Amino acid sequence: MADTPEAASSSKNPLVTILLIVNIIAMGAIGFMQYRFMQLEAKRPDLTALLKEENTVSSSPEAEGEAKKEELIKKDNLLPLEAMTVNLASGDGPRRHAMIEAVLKLSDDAKSAEFEARKPQIRDTIISIINTKRPEDLLKKEGKQFLKEEIKASINSFLVDGAVEDIFYISFTVN
Repeated sequence: MADTPEAASSSKNPLVTILLIVNIIAMGAIGFMQYRFMQLEAKRPDLTALLKEENTVSSSPEAEGEAKKEELIKKDNLLPLEAMTVNLASGDGPRRHAMIEAVLKLSDDAKSAEFEARKPQIRDTIISIINTKRPEDLLKKEGKQFLKEEIKASINSFLVDGAVEDIFYISFTVN
């Protein structure tokens, strides 16, 4: 008789069964979404393959401009960056910013196609690093030198071919 009340109470309460079914459906949906995501990622082209493909593209007006930039890189191994204005970290004081224009000195094995393709990533890295700096850090000579080393290390961490050997500031203003 002791088994009869427990069996009767579990069969009257379908909540456990419903939760089990919902859990199985949710796990199936998650598994399907992961499968679809992995299929999309497999179809996505690799960055190194894109860079190699870009090197083999025939001449066009855009390629001529690219050739001039590549000539500058090959001649002096320099890559100029556009000027950027970056907000600085500040406490309770007024918002301050830095205006920076720089040139990257590249290693001899650097490929201009990779640097051109990664220019947005390079700019983002520089902006992110400078956003963490206080004005007092950047006004000192040692602070600017440390900033150069930090930027070089960050950029070199994601480059495939070549490396940044040095950074030259063309203009550096803190307001």
